[in-house]
Amino acid sequence: MADDSDLRRDLLWRIESRRAAVQVWLRTHRPRTRRRATVVVVLSSLAAVFTAGPAFGGEGFAAAVQKSLNLASDSYVWRILCLLALLVSVAAATLTNIGKSQDDVARLSSAEAANTELEGLVGLLQFGHLSVEDGAKLYQQYIVKIPFIEGGPGAGASPAGPPEAPWQGEYAPPSPVAGPYPPPPQAGGRYAPPPPRPDRIPPPPGR
Repeated sequence: MADDSDLRRDLLWRIESRRAAVQVWLRTHRPRTRRRATVVVVLSSLAAVFTAGPAFGGEGFAAAVQKSLNLASDSYVWRILCLLALLVSVAAATLTNIGKSQDDVARLSSAEAANTELEGLVGLLQFGHLSVEDGAKLYQQYIVKIPFIEGGPGAGASPAGPPEAPWQGEYAPPSPVAGPYPPPPQAGGRYAPPPPRPDRIPPPPGR
């Protein structure tokens, strides 16, 4: 049976792999969704501008535009403004319907929420405040919210996969312990050679 630390390491690798896939999806779709929303707002504003002049100015507005553009009749003013308002309104409606059909805003919100939840789950597992079983349950609850993001073990992670744990039947070498004294130097042979003996032993002092 796998050790608890091995299961925790494997679960953390799966979470980081899914987070990497979510972040890639966000980097791709977040700017696209925001640009589409900005374009819709601009087109809707232009449609209001094109219809505001004739609505508030009336014939005087049409006559002023006719003189400034040297048009033969003021009917061209009405036609041009109505055509422009129609075009921008159709474009804004098309982009809005495309966004609704793809559910871009809801998907973007779900992906951002899942990214934050997975990040918090990693912190709980790394600091030991959550068991592996509970972490696996929360992981399953979070990823079901983003079925539109393809990801799994190996997505967005290195090909080598999670770090390998030492074989369970083998003892890992102990790590060196830092102490106040350095280790003694090793002798060249099996036994350390004795110190050289002097030729004459000096007499003791006081004699």
